[in-house]
Amino acid sequence: MTNQIKVTLKKSLIGSTQRQRANAQALGLKKINDTNTLDSKPEILGMVNKVRHLLDVETI
Repeated sequence: MTNQIKVTLKKSLIGSTQRQRANAQALGLKKINDTNTLDSKPEILGMVNKVRHLLDVETI
């Protein structure tokens, strides 16, 4: 079983770049307090790293 992470959008996407919005949407986050559980793969972790200032990340 792979490790999973729980990501929550904690700050608004207003004022963020188009790339940051696309990364948040690819992670399944659209509104503040949206939460998604994802596999801890290098691709996912890279997207999380790009918008880490907007997210709250927990390891499950």
